[in-house]
Amino acid sequence: MSRRPVVVATVSLLAATLFWAGNYVVGAAAVAELDPLSLVFLRWAFAAIPLLVLAHLIERPKWRDVLRAWPWLIALSATGVIGYTLLLYTALQYTDAFNASLINAFNPALISVAAVLFLRERLSATAVIGIVLALVGVLIVLSRGSLDGFFDGGFGIGDVFMVGAIVAWTAYTILGRRGPRIPPITSTALQVVIAVIVLAPITVLSGGPAIPQTPSVWWALAFIVVFPSVLSYLLWNRALGVIPPARAGVFLNLITVFTAALTLVLGQPFTVAQVVGGVIVLGGVALANLQAFRAPKQEVAAPTSTEPTL
Repeated sequence: MSRRPVVVATVSLLAATLFWAGNYVVGAAAVAELDPLSLVFLRWAFAAIPLLVLAHLIERPKWRDVLRAWPWLIALSATGVIGYTLLLYTALQYTDAFNASLINAFNPALISVAAVLFLRERLSATAVIGIVLALVGVLIVLSRGSLDGFFDGGFGIGDVFMVGAIVAWTAYTILGRRGPRIPPITSTALQVVIAVIVLAPITVLSGGPAIPQTPSVWWALAFIVVFPSVLSYLLWNRALGVIPPARAGVFLNLITVFTAALTLVLGQPFTVAQVVGGVIVLGGVALANLQAFRAPKQEVAAPTSTEPTL
């Protein structure tokens, strides 16, 4: 394999995860003015057309054939596009972006466990140790470094919603692996369209959607639509044509690292429990994905429809 495509793909993965990290930080600012339901609806309503155009220009799908997989598309939209993002933005109303990203860092390990249970995949002893280690790190974050934290209010409602978010994403990933193969950008675009159709009446009946009242929130919404919702998908899925999904998935752990860097730049404080727990989580997930680092260089996998919607 030529070095240049690998370098370009690596930079693409770095940019995609950086934009998804920005979704945590910018999303936390946006939900200070917009309710999560309105933010999710506006995000996907504005992103739907660009994603459809990108899918048509890049992948040129046979739309009639793709639409035959509508039961899978609805299930994927419900879990990943609607469920994950709604729970994420709700969590960001009650917890900071760094804390949410630390809990999200456990997601790859949770997906590995779900793959064993539902897809009959096997885990090596190293992977099991890594998953247990990552779980310990998450528990440190959730308890604020104290076992009493689970009983005296330390386990916050934001943490509960964030755990729900990674469960929703795990379901989305397992469904995607079992479902029919659909070009990834096309699959994402149709899932987004379904989300908009479902959320539109719910948002209206709830008295929304709430419209941003300040330029800063409009800029936040524009960032969420352009970067994590459109560009990240394009960069991620193009990179999957060069780097196999297992190895690319390891890059998702950089979301926590980038989120930490962004919050540090913004002057938000860290707690000792967050730092210690975060290091343990990342170490455990890296250990659990050790096999991905050892993947053969010549292995090139076709794009998958389980790309992140972070």
